[in-house]
Amino acid sequence: MFSLVFPGQGSQTIGMGKDFFESYDLVKDLFKQADDSLGATLSKIILEGPKDELDLTINTQPAIFLISYSIFQVMKREFNMDLDNAKYFAGHSLGEYSALCAAKYLSFPDTIKILKIRGNAMQNAVPKGEGGMLAVLGSKVEIIEDLLNENKNNFIAQIANDNSDGQIVLSGRNSDIEKLIKVLKLKNIKNIKLPVSAPFHCQLMSNATEIMRNEIQKLNFQESKNKLISNVTAKEISSKEELKTLLIDQIENRVRWRESVNHMINNGVNHFIEIGPGKVLTGLIKRIDKNVKTNTINSESDIKVLKL
Repeated sequence: MFSLVFPGQGSQTIGMGKDFFESYDLVKDLFKQADDSLGATLSKIILEGPKDELDLTINTQPAIFLISYSIFQVMKREFNMDLDNAKYFAGHSLGEYSALCAAKYLSFPDTIKILKIRGNAMQNAVPKGEGGMLAVLGSKVEIIEDLLNENKNNFIAQIANDNSDGQIVLSGRNSDIEKLIKVLKLKNIKNIKLPVSAPFHCQLMSNATEIMRNEIQKLNFQESKNKLISNVTAKEISSKEELKTLLIDQIENRVRWRESVNHMINNGVNHFIEIGPGKVLTGLIKRIDKNVKTNTINSESDIKVLKL
């Protein structure tokens, strides 16, 4: 039994998806639709750069979605793969939008437009240089929760991503992150400051939440038989109304990726297929359970060796 999973921010590279763009008219058409929907040359930024343009959150989010969805469509339409047989669709942060579009909850034009709005809102929620993110390695989420609670009068930070056993990401103001680093050092807990421009998935994103609350209410969500896993609850989403609420909540809440993967495994999934640039999720899934089968799909040759 397989699940389809879609990557989030950080997986982008210049030229991603270029082989699909050059080989398939349907991908050229999706790139054109994206440019037309956004009124911008997203395709040129993806294929040619410059990197600092692609790395802007306002571009990164629709770009990664465009590549993930293009590959998904090639798998379905050119290779005749029945991907609707997936037990679950899931994605990491912005990847959840790739998942909900692939699972037929939202149209392609609506998804790419909302991701540009989301990227812009998240990028501008906090003045540049004020917030940051920190990866904590080799510790358990319960230990970090206790540490944050013990130091709540000293600094404020939140768990942004519970990615896997031994990989947790925290968000907060840079002044608080520096205090957190000192506490972690005293406890010999390894950590790495991440090269991001904003503190995602924490309360500092409240301005972005309000923008997304208004925008998500305007979207035309469809009914679908495909099952989608929420980042916020790590469980299946039961209705369109719940989906809207959880997409809004996702902005300030932690991405429960470890719990999401465990939920899928506990419900019979033994094969995860990551569709999109990079292979970050495949690595995390293997850390969560080394016994499950994984495939990373970001080239034509990856599709040819895939067995469902």
